[in-house]
Amino acid sequence: MENIHKYHKMTIRHSVSFVGIGLHTGKVSKLTLYPSVDSRGIYFIRSDVKTGNNTIDANWRSVSNTILSTNLSNQTGVSVYTVEHLMSALIACGIDNVRIEIDGPEVPILDGSSEGFVEAIKSVGVKYLRQSKQGIWVTKPVAVTDGDKYALLLPHSVPRVTVCIDYPDTIVGSQCYSASLEGNDYFHNIAYARTFGFADQLDELKKQGLVKGGALINAVLVDGDEIVNPEGLRVKNEFVRHKVLDAFGDLALAGTPIIGHYYAYKAGHGINLKLMNKLFRETSSWTCMSLREGKNIFADIDENHSDEYIKQTINSIKKASCL
Repeated sequence: MENIHKYHKMTIRHSVSFVGIGLHTGKVSKLTLYPSVDSRGIYFIRSDVKTGNNTIDANWRSVSNTILSTNLSNQTGVSVYTVEHLMSALIACGIDNVRIEIDGPEVPILDGSSEGFVEAIKSVGVKYLRQSKQGIWVTKPVAVTDGDKYALLLPHSVPRVTVCIDYPDTIVGSQCYSASLEGNDYFHNIAYARTFGFADQLDELKKQGLVKGGALINAVLVDGDEIVNPEGLRVKNEFVRHKVLDAFGDLALAGTPIIGHYYAYKAGHGINLKLMNKLFRETSSWTCMSLREGKNIFADIDENHSDEYIKQTINSIKKASCL
């Protein structure tokens, strides 16, 4: 018998809190997720900001900075930094509505992955709401480029992310990985993948006021062809799996699950924001409908898009839009 609940919006059943340091600000904050039936969806409240508007929507329109993380700000300049790991965990767990209170400027980095958030959400459970869960169903390819970097969304029957990265002359090298939000794929293969950085970039990043909270307990540090962390990697391709985790988090800022195949090469938070902007400008490239209705209409779109198909799609879109 079909589980009809999966077609309804969800919130968490009980509140749950996290305390930890911010990767870039180095400041410790307490973050608490609260159940919510608010039509606003997912949003942050900066509880340490006592005057003016301290509420920030978890939406792509609120993105104010994408340098090494995804940061959100409201119209009065109140911000919350590094939201992508938490957002990734929320969309993977199917959460549509939640109020997030935080008493500092940055989401705790925990161990550099989304696993801590996922485990906590699972521990408190979910609550199904009356409203039907909607989806943004991609019907035509949407692509953005930046030099040799690109990201695109293709029609697909489920939310899927494929990422390829290339860091020559390091132990990372070239890696590709693909995962979906169906079943336990994310929980088994993505959630534990940690963020990473490079030893030769640390001094410059710190001069820019970044990675003040970075440490070997919350990030993988790469030094040429070596891993500095004494425990090594959790899996050989942990790097690209983390990029998949990040992409799910950035796509979650659409506000409604995107049902399509995100495919990217050397992309990051900035390109993902650019892709969101283009997707919502090109309203003929998608349709919004309930998951129940969409599953019936788009059930047969399950292509495993080949590298050649991706190249042809990118080239045709470049020619058509003069990218």
